[in-house]
Amino acid sequence: MNLPIRRRERTPSETRAWDPATEFDQLKRQITSLFDSWRHLPDLVTEGFTPLADVEESPDAYVVEIELAGVTRDDIDIDVSGRRLSVRGERKEKERVGFLRRKERTVGRFSYEVTLPGELDEDGVEANLDHGVLTVRLPKSERDRPRRIPIR
Repeated sequence: MNLPIRRRERTPSETRAWDPATEFDQLKRQITSLFDSWRHLPDLVTEGFTPLADVEESPDAYVVEIELAGVTRDDIDIDVSGRRLSVRGERKEKERVGFLRRKERTVGRFSYEVTLPGELDEDGVEANLDHGVLTVRLPKSERDRPRRIPIR
């Protein structure tokens, strides 16, 4: 025996065709909101930030460029141990005169670490801070440099 089924009225959102672009936009807004809430956590929870960086390899050296706008030379520590480069420091809060309406720039302690694929010549490491970009040049050891072999 079949029972009668009572049909309900469809809402306007149910009568529209499914739109993946709308779903994607909603997901994007939710993810952005989540990351924004993480960015505003106190420094005690996040323990600083990791600056953006590029690592480039040439035949004779590795070059690491790190974005450190607003950081002075005195606030940066660079260590090289084996194949590992560590850059630590602090971006200090700027003194404000007026009202701060919006704060998006990250301040506080930062650290960047990278393990390079080859052995380094630690004595030849050079660092330069120019226009807010720290450039660290780490020469490869003689063993890791490519050699041209002459044919006899």
